[in-house]
Amino acid sequence: MTSVQHDHSPYYWYLAGLRGIFSLPAFILMVSFVGFSAFALESGLTRTQAMVMTMAVWALPAKMILTGMMASGASLLAIFIAVSLSSIRMMPMVASLVPEIRTERTPTWVLLILSHFVAITAWVFTMQHIADVPREHRVRYFAGFGITLTLVNTVLVGICYGLVASFPPLIAGALFFLTPVYFVASIWATSRQPLLKLAFVIGAVGGPVLTLVMPGLDILVAGIGGGTVAYLIDRAIRQRRAATDLTAEKSP
Repeated sequence: MTSVQHDHSPYYWYLAGLRGIFSLPAFILMVSFVGFSAFALESGLTRTQAMVMTMAVWALPAKMILTGMMASGASLLAIFIAVSLSSIRMMPMVASLVPEIRTERTPTWVLLILSHFVAITAWVFTMQHIADVPREHRVRYFAGFGITLTLVNTVLVGICYGLVASFPPLIAGALFFLTPVYFVASIWATSRQPLLKLAFVIGAVGGPVLTLVMPGLDILVAGIGGGTVAYLIDRAIRQRRAATDLTAEKSP
């Protein structure tokens, strides 16, 4: 690390994180939030509700699940469980990011507040660039990017909510599908293990069927069921491989 980097003021590093809003990942996310504003409009949410949801929930897949289940008339308990299960995936991101940005003097309450802004885009962008930031300024760097990204997308949803109503049907439809496309692509791209992709495929195939069988609980059952079935398949494959290896070792 050069002395020039260490000489920069704390405000410099906050602004350095803020400038990440002009990066390609941030742009892709903003376009996806334009799609979310169309989805919120079609689902019957008001502009204020869509903006509050963007600020409070933040993670786009969780908002997709929340909005979709509300529109389908799901129970509050089912919505709570589904959104909670979706948000659990953020825990490993927070657990891997905090050791990279904290110092011995970093207050715990600051880290708790900043953990709200951890989502796929913020996590990937920060982990790619945090090594170039002096450790004592890393919290400010992440705060500059994470907070700005959240605020900009909240304002964007508020602005675009009124605009998408005046768009031609073809454009409005395309924007409407931007959010589920982003949702599917982000989950598939971040699934490093075949087990996770298998669970995703099972849930995606079973979801439409469950919509006809048990509307209101379809997303929750498809998610839990897909993960459970994928786990059982993966376990059976591992046990068969272990038995095969054991037999091969015993054979002369």
